[in-house]
Amino acid sequence: MDLQTPVRHLSRVGKTLESRLKRLGIETLKDLLFYFPFRYEDYRQILPISELKDGQRVTISGTVELIANRRSHRKRTMLTEALVSDGTEQLRVLWFGQPFIIKNIKTGDRVYLSGKIKEDMLGVQMVGPAYEKVRPDVSSHTARIVPLYHLTDGITQKQLRSFIHQILKEKIHKSVEDWLPKMIMNKTGLMLLPVAIQEIHFPKDEAFLKKAETRLKFDELFILQLRAEMIRQSIKEARAESIFFKEREIKDFVSSLPFGLTQDQKKAAWEILRDLGKETPMNRLLEGEVGSGKTAVAALVLYAVALNKKQAAFMAPTEILARQHFESLSRLYKDKIVLGLLSASESELFNGAFTQKTKKGKREELLGLLKEGAVDILVGTHAILSESLRFNNLALVIVDEQQRFGVEQRKKIREQSGDRNTEPHFLSMTATPIPRSFALTLYGDLDISVLKEMPAGRKEIKTRFVDPHNREKAYDFIREQIKKGRQVFVVCPLIEEDLEKGNDRKSVLAEYEILSETIFPDCNIAHLHGKMKSAEKDKITKSFAAGETQILVSTSIIEVGVNIPNASVMLVEGAEHFGLAELHQFRGRVGRSEHQSYCFLFSDSGSDTVKERLSFFEKCSDGFRLAEYDLERRGPGDVYGTAQSGMMNLRLATMRDTELIRKARELARGIDFGEYPLLKEKVQEWDHRVHLE
Repeated sequence: MDLQTPVRHLSRVGKTLESRLKRLGIETLKDLLFYFPFRYEDYRQILPISELKDGQRVTISGTVELIANRRSHRKRTMLTEALVSDGTEQLRVLWFGQPFIIKNIKTGDRVYLSGKIKEDMLGVQMVGPAYEKVRPDVSSHTARIVPLYHLTDGITQKQLRSFIHQILKEKIHKSVEDWLPKMIMNKTGLMLLPVAIQEIHFPKDEAFLKKAETRLKFDELFILQLRAEMIRQSIKEARAESIFFKEREIKDFVSSLPFGLTQDQKKAAWEILRDLGKETPMNRLLEGEVGSGKTAVAALVLYAVALNKKQAAFMAPTEILARQHFESLSRLYKDKIVLGLLSASESELFNGAFTQKTKKGKREELLGLLKEGAVDILVGTHAILSESLRFNNLALVIVDEQQRFGVEQRKKIREQSGDRNTEPHFLSMTATPIPRSFALTLYGDLDISVLKEMPAGRKEIKTRFVDPHNREKAYDFIREQIKKGRQVFVVCPLIEEDLEKGNDRKSVLAEYEILSETIFPDCNIAHLHGKMKSAEKDKITKSFAAGETQILVSTSIIEVGVNIPNASVMLVEGAEHFGLAELHQFRGRVGRSEHQSYCFLFSDSGSDTVKERLSFFEKCSDGFRLAEYDLERRGPGDVYGTAQSGMMNLRLATMRDTELIRKARELARGIDFGEYPLLKEKVQEWDHRVHLE
């Protein structure tokens, strides 16, 4: 077996388990090794049974005196009951719904049991502990610092630990290439990568665990900094088309807009226009609060490029958002600009006089006009990067939301640009509020423009953290909003109900059923999630936009790209499962018109931490403050959600790792990729993986 061996070749992994592991992103032994724990339980303290007290988390070592299955009268499930003695006293042990345990543990076996002690009128007992026979080799599940992993339905912690332990025992991890150069290792004193992988899963003690975490966090941060350095070096000597600022025409365009620009919009637009005037490629990030008007800024700078008889591309992460941008720009430009729309399923042309749709088979017409230079601005998805597409004189690329452009993507777009001697200017846009210090970690030396100010006339969205007892009141309020002609978003953490075993997360399909059959039976309700086909998603979104659907139940897919001015209520089920920045994105889907809008947070969690977080969100409308609050307490994946954390590729590192961030940036600066080709390969591998996710 080697790193690329499929997991099905592991002992006790059949087709069913293989498909379940795939849900976790685990297909090879390498995937399994790099599937890190999210926390640990310390079960190293082995106590005599006679000293056990209620509430303790401990390990005991003893002999099984009795073990049997019986039916539980109260829960009507199978109960496995055992008596274990260590010579000081007996301990009663219970497992619910795990009758197979009597095949694994027999009377007379010496075992370790790790878990929480519970004391009642019958004495002390353990319910559902981890168990393991006492063997001469190292334990995996008890009597040590025990790793805990994120699971999916049908996989247990014990199974996952056993699979990883099996690989480590076979020493497969030894073949993981330690990609850091000796020069970096000498300067940092970091743990060797194969050792770090072993210790992150089964640490000898806290000191080894800390060293393993430090090494793996550094790797994540260093790749990000290397990527930024590669881009910096690639554009350092590159030449770009200088875009002349035609002041009168730009002012006329701004005057023609149906709204006034905020001071933040004016400042950001000027920063971008100033960069476009240089003969070196712009590399800028435009961060904007939800609803702060990033598209208006984009429209202005795209227009400036078109005035110079140059072409521009505007890339969006989804077909829904690409069409939304296309329609918004069509309204703003009227008859001034020729626009094209290109995605996997459609192509369209707008030149003010008419809008012409072309079927998938006839998109060659649009591509031909683009190559001739007859299309000023092309709006689209990743379809813009297709091999057959060629621009005539591409001068600007705007990349919206989750799209990340690495060196390879820049190279590809340069080859499509029509002039290989110049590189297009690049502007990335995001509504994700990323604090400046963390943005520099993610994006390196990118110049940053920020929009915080909201357009005039927007009412603040009223946010309420709803106590479970007040659900009915919230539903009554929603009924009143629907009577007034308003529409409602309902967001759930999952698509289907049982994706994670023992999980109480709300799902789109279950919630859709409850709302349509029980709570709002008289309303027109639809549901939306990422596994639907593009045509189906588009149809549902258009129906909601047209006001035909009153309630839309969705996953976080609506976080980006759905603009429904008539929607006045955002209801988030299982709000504790989302980061505050992600919740802020949801909240921003409403409040886009003159109607007063509301955001309701539903959570059945009794956790004080959850209540504190959601109460803070209820009072705070500043996306940057919300992100900072969460980043101080949680990892980026928990703050920004799975899509964004996949983009960042940070599994362990957080904003709190300031010293590691500084060190990674310092060591990446000025690195010679010709001398260290493996570093270049790692960055390209990272870019490729992120773009596939």
